[in-house]
Amino acid sequence: MRKFQGKELVIATHNKGKLEEIADLLSPYGVVLTCNADYGLPEPDETETTFVGNARIKAHAAAKATGLPALADDSGLMIDALAGAPGVYTADWAETPSGRDFPMAMDRAWRELMAVGPPAPRTAQFCCTLVLAWPDGHEEVFPGVIPGQIVWPPRGDQGHGYDPIFQADGYAVTFGEMDRWEKNKISHRADAFAKLLADCFD
Repeated sequence: MRKFQGKELVIATHNKGKLEEIADLLSPYGVVLTCNADYGLPEPDETETTFVGNARIKAHAAAKATGLPALADDSGLMIDALAGAPGVYTADWAETPSGRDFPMAMDRAWRELMAVGPPAPRTAQFCCTLVLAWPDGHEEVFPGVIPGQIVWPPRGDQGHGYDPIFQADGYAVTFGEMDRWEKNKISHRADAFAKLLADCFD
């Protein structure tokens, strides 16, 4: 397991919310964080069919372009009765010509779930895979998951994406009803980050 020894880490994303979450998780380590936008890097095409495959594409592209270690994540919602869909296509389900429409995506998820007709609880997981890549091609991989269920109708206006229809195991509220920073402590990304920090930073 390779330790992170540098002073600067590139977060391979253009997503400001994701950058803020990661900055919060890494704040005790005094690392200077930059992101793709700081270097004018484009978003590479995510051509893989797994979270780890797409995270690898993003992390290695940023590390190679900047000459610095880079961290990428790929994450999404996997609904058991839909054979793991939307999975790596979680964001794609929300794409429209005028931007992402997550109410539309949540409605699609529910309609497809009802077409299958599984009994409650309609189990699902939010999954995240982190890849920390170095310019020499070395990488470390950390998967994270939080199990839960799909609920309907959507509840709450916190968070983003499919949060209003996901209720984590052991909680009576959806991610959409949960304080953002509280959610960040228990989320799939937090699970992956705990492993990353234990192995590469502590």
